[in-house]
Amino acid sequence: MAEPGHRLSVTQGTGPELHACKESEYHYEYTACDSTGSRWRVAVPHTPGLCTSLPDPVKGTECSFSCNAGEFLDMKDQSCKPCAEGRYSLGTGIRFDEWDELPHGFASLSANMELDDSAAESTGNCTSSKWVPQGDYIASNTDECTATLMYAVNLKQSGTVNFEYYYPDSSIIFEFFVQNDQCQPNADDSRWMKTTEKGWEFHSVELNRGNNVLYWRTTAFSVWSKVSKPVLVRNIAITGVAYTSECFPCKPGTYASKKGSSFCKLCPANSYSNKGETSCHQCDPDKYSEKGSSSCNVRPACTEKDYFYTHTACDADGKTQLMYKWARPKICSEDLEGAVKLPASGEKKSCPPCNPGFFKTNNSTCQPCPYGSYSNGSDCTHCPAGTEPAVGFEYKWWNTLPTNMETTVLSGINFEYKGMTGWEVAGDHIYTATLCCCLGSSVSTAWLLELTFNFCPYRPPQSVTADTENKEVARITFVFETVCSVNCELYFMVGVNSRTNTPVETWKGSKGKQSYTYIIEENTTTSFTWAFQRTTFHEASRKYTNDVAKIYSINVTNVMNGVASYCRPCALEASDVGSSCTSCPAGYYIDRDSGTCHSCPPNTILKAHQPYGVQACVPCGPGTKNNKIHSLCYNDCIFSRNTPTRTFNYNFSALANTVTLAGGPSFTSKGLKYFHHFTLSLCGNQGRKMSVCTDNVTDLRIPEGESGFSKSITAYVCQAVIIPPEVTGYKAGVSSQPVSLADRLIGVTTDMTLDGITSPAELFHPESLGIPDVIFFYRSNDVTQSCSSGRSTTIRVRCSPQKTVPGSLSLPGTCSDGTCDGCNFHFLWESAAACPLCSVADYHAIISSCVAGIQKTTYVWREPKLCSGGISLPEQRVTICKTIDFWLKVGISAGTCTAILLTVLTCYFWKKNQKLEYKYSKLVMNATLKDCDLPAADSCAIMEGEDVEDDLIFTSKKSLFGKIKSFTSKRTPDGFDSVPLKTSSGGPDMDL
Repeated sequence: MAEPGHRLSVTQGTGPELHACKESEYHYEYTACDSTGSRWRVAVPHTPGLCTSLPDPVKGTECSFSCNAGEFLDMKDQSCKPCAEGRYSLGTGIRFDEWDELPHGFASLSANMELDDSAAESTGNCTSSKWVPQGDYIASNTDECTATLMYAVNLKQSGTVNFEYYYPDSSIIFEFFVQNDQCQPNADDSRWMKTTEKGWEFHSVELNRGNNVLYWRTTAFSVWSKVSKPVLVRNIAITGVAYTSECFPCKPGTYASKKGSSFCKLCPANSYSNKGETSCHQCDPDKYSEKGSSSCNVRPACTEKDYFYTHTACDADGKTQLMYKWARPKICSEDLEGAVKLPASGEKKSCPPCNPGFFKTNNSTCQPCPYGSYSNGSDCTHCPAGTEPAVGFEYKWWNTLPTNMETTVLSGINFEYKGMTGWEVAGDHIYTATLCCCLGSSVSTAWLLELTFNFCPYRPPQSVTADTENKEVARITFVFETVCSVNCELYFMVGVNSRTNTPVETWKGSKGKQSYTYIIEENTTTSFTWAFQRTTFHEASRKYTNDVAKIYSINVTNVMNGVASYCRPCALEASDVGSSCTSCPAGYYIDRDSGTCHSCPPNTILKAHQPYGVQACVPCGPGTKNNKIHSLCYNDCIFSRNTPTRTFNYNFSALANTVTLAGGPSFTSKGLKYFHHFTLSLCGNQGRKMSVCTDNVTDLRIPEGESGFSKSITAYVCQAVIIPPEVTGYKAGVSSQPVSLADRLIGVTTDMTLDGITSPAELFHPESLGIPDVIFFYRSNDVTQSCSSGRSTTIRVRCSPQKTVPGSLSLPGTCSDGTCDGCNFHFLWESAAACPLCSVADYHAIISSCVAGIQKTTYVWREPKLCSGGISLPEQRVTICKTIDFWLKVGISAGTCTAILLTVLTCYFWKKNQKLEYKYSKLVMNATLKDCDLPAADSCAIMEGEDVEDDLIFTSKKSLFGKIKSFTSKRTPDGFDSVPLKTSSGGPDMDL
């Protein structure tokens, strides 16, 4: 364009004259669609005001018109044409496959999950928790913040959105959903993404015409020290958008060799390409590249870290040879200065023996012994009579990989190295071979080793094992070792019925030679996977190629179609052809000598995996008893405690239902609130564990109350981490990381220690009623690195008459999470139902007075009442009684009779005394006359009939007072008694 001054000098008073527009100076566009679905094609100049005479508008294609994939719409003649080489098109779609930065139109948002306004301070901690572009993909956050990746698109017709994702960690919630014009999310259950097992998964969702907002949202719930693995997303493609008027060039590292391509292919290894290439270029001999590279790297000099050793298979002579191989893919150069050469193969040596249960053939291969025989790795021997082979597999010699074992190398980002051996045999062990793990991306490569088995139905039958404390069907034991420089990890994972492998144990860093045992509890197809990751730092991965994991032996029991290294006694069953092995009934052990079945003694349970001899019957703990089939010890909610004075009986049936308890709120570093949630089942239910804890992180779409959770644990006591719905914003709270705290009941007692488990009394406030706590002791089957003896749980049941059923549960005041060491958990359950049963010693009688001939006896509880249930108070008793008037009359009558009787007796003895006194007086008088020689009077002689005379004397008529007076005056002052005498002539008396 000319300068303004120059234009004024050419033409004065008028504007400059515009030239006719050339094709290079304008482009075509469509107008907006009208109500009939029609539109017009118009020419639009690249720079307004530069030219004139644009082509006239013409009728455009229908608004629903679109081209096929690999084509674009040529606006000049409004027809579809194929893309040129080196370019691609989705037809009516767009693709996002380069993530060096966030593409135009995308937004990454972050927020704290806590919905409460009080969490504003912690919300600021989430500003950096967003989706982060990582070149070939975009990665989510790994903390408890909520990160959202958002993209808005307007579709001219119905279409789809599809993408690839990598979702390895179930401790993250990953959801994808779409909102329409009314901001209503789609109701499709596909919004909740499923975790991926190996590599990338493909996901596609249909889109409606109009505005659509796409959301990728993640939130981590790993509230413990474990760091979650991020969700990765790549290759987002959307169809149904407006027409595509041009094709897109292939990104570097890809190419399109044909016209009409709908996608670009990756360049093979040791080649590269630039943007929009039709083919890939080979790297120079001194350079290398990985698959899909945009450039080549210089090959380093080979070192000892670039090769590994292995053993060849046994040849026909029974020889094997140590051999060295370059790590694949080979990226080093042997021609550079200081490079090492591949060592020569070692001398041939005799092959190690076959594994137990196998025998060596003539061509030095190992074959399994037939059923009914066993071996130690040499010759097969038939099992003796009365025994059966203990089938399984024991791998301890590693000359070749077993036929049921697969090994591979998995790149978490790009692809799986098909046919590449990740674990190599080394005679007495297998180990992770040296590979170029630096190929790939920042998510480290994993060395996988997988074994798959079917297990035999175990005695007792499967229907019985559901009601057993020991559900062991089989067990796997392996001996391993890891040697690491930094943060390498060895995972042991278990998959059941081809479901996703679940990690059951992880070892980080270097671990000395040790063994690990896992119990299989389901009679199903089970796979075991060992995954080893050297480092998560891509830049340093080549540096740590000497990090290695070794497995020395693997022993699996009770495998269907397995082999045997020994024979075990069996129960014999008589038949016409002799005796054969059979199964003992549930709860019976096998006598080694006779081969007969015997029932376990009372209050014992049978070791299901060692049913030989009476010693296989293990005694139940105190306060427990065995079930009918001797498979578990349980408490039927009945307990007795003896003291020197009485027996206390308890019935905890009112506490048999499951109860829940949440600890105090805890907060992560980002301010996310969560609780440790406990579920307890104390006793009863025939020993069946009733507490269930679930992991619903990846199954929040399931309505509340319905089953089908991805993972659940059943136990006497279990724990889960709960994030309540008012925090998450979901309909149901998030329950994650379920853990069993009590799988079997050890015993019930009032002692503080049982079987090495202690329930310290000082953890809770002391009891004040004088009734000792009843303590339930439990153990868990889970053995972890931090809890080498497994977890244990104690529940103190305390009598509290004021707390109605079910009472209250509490955690130790000093350990709000129920445990002070992470392995031993303690609970206090206070309830009126925990008091002893009431007995006759707990009440006394109150007797009323006699009213109107009726007396009442009332029975009342002793205070304070320290019992519950048991016997009831006796009914009030009413008896007939006599009133006070009656007894008064009886008393007066009895007193009167007694007085009369005493009077009569007094008179009788008084009279008797007078007789004796008279006789005594005569004797005295006779003695006096003799001494004085007085003449004896005839009338003084004692003659017959004297009694009559006495009567006359004492019946002389005197008053009672006179008789008494005469009696008292008979003794004279000189000490002699005066005796009245009669004269012979009957004259008056004379006193001597």
